[in-house]
Amino acid sequence: MPAMPVHNADIARVFGQIADLLEIEGANPFRVRAYRNAARELEMLGVPAAGMLARGEDLRELPGIGDDLAAKIAEIVATGSCKALEKLRQELPPTITQLLEIPHLGPRRVRALHERLGVQTLEQLAEAARGGRIRALAGFGPKTEEAILEALAQHAAAPARLERVIAAQYAEPLRAVLAEVPGVREAVIAGSFRRARETVGDIDILVSAGAAAPVMDRFVHYEEVGEVLAAGDTRATVVLKCGLQVDLRVVAPESHGAALLYFTGAKAHNIALRRIAQSRGLKLSEYGLFRGARRTAGATEASVYRALGLPWIAPELREDRGEIEAARAGKLPRLVERADLRGDLHVHTRASDGHDTLRAMADAARAAGLEYIAITEHSRRLTVAHGLDPERLRRQMAEIDALNAELEGITLLKGIEVDILEDGRLDLPDEVLADCDLVVGAVHSAFDLPRAKQTRRILRALENPRLSILAHPTNRVIGTRAACDVDMLRVVRQARERGCFLELNAQPGRLDLLDTHCRLAREEGVLVAIGSDAHGVRDYANLDWGIGQARRGWLGAADVLNTRTLAQLRRLLAKGRR
Repeated sequence: MPAMPVHNADIARVFGQIADLLEIEGANPFRVRAYRNAARELEMLGVPAAGMLARGEDLRELPGIGDDLAAKIAEIVATGSCKALEKLRQELPPTITQLLEIPHLGPRRVRALHERLGVQTLEQLAEAARGGRIRALAGFGPKTEEAILEALAQHAAAPARLERVIAAQYAEPLRAVLAEVPGVREAVIAGSFRRARETVGDIDILVSAGAAAPVMDRFVHYEEVGEVLAAGDTRATVVLKCGLQVDLRVVAPESHGAALLYFTGAKAHNIALRRIAQSRGLKLSEYGLFRGARRTAGATEASVYRALGLPWIAPELREDRGEIEAARAGKLPRLVERADLRGDLHVHTRASDGHDTLRAMADAARAAGLEYIAITEHSRRLTVAHGLDPERLRRQMAEIDALNAELEGITLLKGIEVDILEDGRLDLPDEVLADCDLVVGAVHSAFDLPRAKQTRRILRALENPRLSILAHPTNRVIGTRAACDVDMLRVVRQARERGCFLELNAQPGRLDLLDTHCRLAREEGVLVAIGSDAHGVRDYANLDWGIGQARRGWLGAADVLNTRTLAQLRRLLAKGRR
């Protein structure tokens, strides 16, 4: 075994590097895609692959994992490395993959830069661009050279951030280790992670413990620590070997609530609380709320808020976006919770690009506590996902009817994730869509249309009375693809007028709707469907990530479509499709 645990994100990183180097070499696209798909699958997998191996489970049961990739996963878990990656690194410099992070540089251009200019690092790329050498290469030119320089400047200025789902793979095991240290009362992940931000720059962990607890010693000697930046009696900072910075703060139990509040809230939220404290003749710090030298509150967060004349404010709201004013007015929403969800309205099976059967997805949904799911395969336009044409869709509808006659405790709804074409038309005929229980519309192409054209495209789609839900409305992929330039206010209002709904796609790499758009939908009276976009039986766990995003968007159970009973849902869907 390697010297430290191997997380799914570590394996995914190796596969991603292999895919990058293969792509730069010009390898078979299907081989490259296999590594990329496996990397993404592992990043989002809810159980550790290392644990599956330890239990003797067959990794080939995971989507996209065959004999070769399963063997490589086992190799990485056992050794921390992979011979295939090492071989590729001998053929190409490992730093060359950094060039792929720069917009305007695909694998072909990276290969050309390396072969013709010897570029293999970001510094060398900048030097070549400043020297005017890139514009002379075929396929580049002055505008591309200028765009590369601009992208390099933006890349240098942007702080590195990890998706929350990936950060959790490193943060939660460390928190659990610290919680087991003798003398520790509680260990909590605070900061932007606790506020359910989509990405995090670092991790803050707060521990309440007695003075003699050996927390700091355990922290700095944690197996995954790569570098200790600072270490004292009550605070320390380390960088894990994966590159993630972790800050630890240890406080006495009587200060736990005040410290948790202090290390959770956004800066603006904390400043607002301190001003309220000052107006009452009090002083608020991470050690407690004080009147003079006397601590008046601090053991719990609720005690601090109460002493400031406020109800407890959920961590996801602590951004200074009106939550304090709402708290004062008694208008804080009771935020939606996972237990409120009765169904999932975005589910795929192996009929398109999913990995499991109708029955398997139904059984897994029931085990996840759901009462109904909508089967929403891709439509024919998305050929890469083996999308359904009208004939195949009608066959699946018949299969769903037959399965519903056998199932107990779960109901399958007949749906489709139909492509919204560039002109706003839907990919399947209205007479076919009319036979569905619901229709989910989605953009899967032409993401870079100008704002006016992209907005018209979506508004036209929403005008179609067959459309029930607009899926992942901005089409962003965190860290990979920017949101489409679309007028979301007009989209939300069109949805309200039509009586249709917006999706919050809960895939942790999407989380689309944005939190601000969730709040806009709430204010405009448009219900939001939290959909897992499940492609396999494990993917219902995505709903937990969607709940965090919904809570950041101030959504309560009443603001979410799939908190309704099946009968209530059917009435709402029927009303919107008249």
